[in-house]
Amino acid sequence: MASKNKLSLAIDLGGTSAKMALIDTEGAIHHRWSLPTDIRDQGRYIVSNLIQSIHEQLTILDLDLLDIKGIGMGTPGIVLADGSVKGAYNLNWATAFPVKESFNLSLPLPFYLTNDANAAALGEQWLGAGAGHQSLVMVTLGTGIGGGIVSGGRLIEGSWGSAGEIGHLTIDTSRTYRCTCGKYGCLESVASATGLVNLLDHYAQESIVSSELLKDYRSGAMIDAKQIINAAKSGDLLALQIFDEFSHYLALACSHIANILNPELILIGGGVSMAGEFLIHAIKEKYLNYVYPPIKEQTQIALANLGNDAGLIGAAALVIRNN
Repeated sequence: MASKNKLSLAIDLGGTSAKMALIDTEGAIHHRWSLPTDIRDQGRYIVSNLIQSIHEQLTILDLDLLDIKGIGMGTPGIVLADGSVKGAYNLNWATAFPVKESFNLSLPLPFYLTNDANAAALGEQWLGAGAGHQSLVMVTLGTGIGGGIVSGGRLIEGSWGSAGEIGHLTIDTSRTYRCTCGKYGCLESVASATGLVNLLDHYAQESIVSSELLKDYRSGAMIDAKQIINAAKSGDLLALQIFDEFSHYLALACSHIANILNPELILIGGGVSMAGEFLIHAIKEKYLNYVYPPIKEQTQIALANLGNDAGLIGAAALVIRNN
């Protein structure tokens, strides 16, 4: 274990589970654990469960609060100025939940909180694919789409904590897909894991191509994003049609990001990014047709490389950069 007061306690909170770790000033993970996220009763137990788990782990490791520099946490939703979180629907925190206040009452340590995609962006900028770069945008592709912006080495959170809501760019004005936010045409509704399935539902209705994916769909099989991507990689005609439109929306969004922010890098992460270079190549090919020509050689698109640890590393970075 690292020397006294050199450890940051990092939390990456998700709708299914919370990942936690003790991380030193060099970014090395010394101990990690997780616990299920209990979203019952408007998520009222989530923070108390986290706090209880932290106390238990510190006892097991024979550490006390003096050994911890602070706590950094990434969370779904919008982080308000007072450290409350709202709009985290997968946590049942539709209205503001007093996260920071709850931690401060039970754990007298410096506490830093940001959106989970922001934490992932910080992690990648510190030790991941963005290391050595002062300007990047992280796009996380999962069930939904998140975004984090780093400029001049600093996280950009906006006036009210809502900067980087890339998943809710209105990118499709012709479809009728409703986003979880209640709006229609969001990037998230056509270019996330959910978006891939939405596109399958659309194209499969009238498709006449020869396709094993189509046969499986019409037989009633449950098909997820990974299966669609794997089918596209294998040359399935329906899957390729879906993947072409999917990557078109992502490329268009990346061009808007590049035109407005002109970062050094746009990093693609999250579960869907496991499609790897197959996905990056498709995005880049279309992106070059959409982006403002002088920016073509400036803002590059690449895969994030910290995987599931990006949020934890970024949460630790919140502590380290503020101490």
